[in-house]
Amino acid sequence: MIEASVLVVAKAPVAGLAKTRLAASVGDATAADIAAAALLDTLDAVAATPVTARVVAFSGDLDQAHRADEIRSRLADFVVIEQRGADFAARLANAHADTAAATSRLPVVQVGMDTPQVSAELLGRCATGLATADAVLGMARDGGWWVLGVTDAAAAECLRDVPMSAPDTGELTLKALQHSGLGVELVDELTDVDTIDDVAAVRAACPPGSLFRRATEEAGI
Repeated sequence: MIEASVLVVAKAPVAGLAKTRLAASVGDATAADIAAAALLDTLDAVAATPVTARVVAFSGDLDQAHRADEIRSRLADFVVIEQRGADFAARLANAHADTAAATSRLPVVQVGMDTPQVSAELLGRCATGLATADAVLGMARDGGWWVLGVTDAAAAECLRDVPMSAPDTGELTLKALQHSGLGVELVDELTDVDTIDDVAAVRAACPPGSLFRRATEEAGI
């Protein structure tokens, strides 16, 4: 068992609010269903990761979400905390702090719900990396990042000054961590799902039983 917590930062996949850039191509309902599938795949991977604790920082109205019953059932295996903060950067920093407080200050490995191809093996490597590095960071191909692990949740405070959802978010996050004096280990780069152009690459990296794979194939994407 790896002495760490894996944190998933997620929001309810509600039509009209989830995956809005993807929805521009496939419609609100289909985009929300794909987002729900991606979240469920991510939760499955985290549940299979041999770590001490698993946490979800959640926002939005789950009652209005696609696949609400499936998500609610899966969340029963996680510590669920509410996101807080005025913007996304603040919510990320607060989620790290709240996760550490809920898990006896374990190191935190944080992911989102946009990389359903992530595996328990990869998450385990990210967590193990914190035994020798202050932080681990996995870049996303769109210029952002898909995973941030820190041995001390206070290190995530530097995210408050990093512009999110920008073409250089990953680079700026790396610089902010290093400027804080942290040794950073870079891990695998992944494609995250934002638009219809991302779907094929992510689906190809998903295992055969992936809900994301099935949902996107059924949608004809």
